[in-house]
Amino acid sequence: MTRHIDFDGIENFRDFGGYHTALGAPLKRGVLYRSANHHYATEADLQRMRELNLACIVDLRRPEERTREPSKRWPGFEAAVLENDILSNRPDWLEVMGDSTPDADWFLKDGVHYYEHAPFEPRHLDLFSRYFHTLAELDGAVVVHCAAGKDRTGLICALTHHLAGVHHDDIVADYLLTNDEDRIERKMGFLRTWLREVGGKVVADEALRTAVSVHPSYLETAFKVIEREFGSLDAYMQRGLGVDAALRERVLVRILEA
Repeated sequence: MTRHIDFDGIENFRDFGGYHTALGAPLKRGVLYRSANHHYATEADLQRMRELNLACIVDLRRPEERTREPSKRWPGFEAAVLENDILSNRPDWLEVMGDSTPDADWFLKDGVHYYEHAPFEPRHLDLFSRYFHTLAELDGAVVVHCAAGKDRTGLICALTHHLAGVHHDDIVADYLLTNDEDRIERKMGFLRTWLREVGGKVVADEALRTAVSVHPSYLETAFKVIEREFGSLDAYMQRGLGVDAALRERVLVRILEA
């Protein structure tokens, strides 16, 4: 099953539906999409997104990220856009780097540290909650994205899979599809240029590969801290995101095959 969808200027665009679930019905295809940001979309990319029948775009990026790389839209754009201006309690990536030049170990440790806090950031709680409430009412497809489409996006997609009863092994396997070797070199090249032009950093290839990849320990860390704080993923979704039993059922009606 091919999940990646090739775009000229949008990285990591893929369908995260289609998985079997413990509820008996599989997730729909063509309804749940994820990607990196849309700032680099070409006209052909915009037309292709238009043809996906997108009813909502969920932009998980911070305000400064959206300002630095504003999203492109197609003519006649009418989809809902979920975003917020809640300030993050974690410094921007470039701020964390400071004057140092990060190596692969720095990126790996930074990733684990990020996932220890990401599930509880107020801006994420707001966006994740609004995303699930929107899914319950959505008539059409949704694409969720952040900057690179791997961490914030990976977490919210994993939670969607959990809600639908996708097996844990499939949740992790889908999360790791970001590490597609056919695309990793292109993503490394983009990040190399971005770090040099935006941050004045010259970073080694090994570090770049780690930076553009996701690692099982990241998602494991997020699930572990959620379970430690709330007792379970289901309790987090209910008490942290407001996804009660009634909302959950309405979401499932929308995203599972009949």
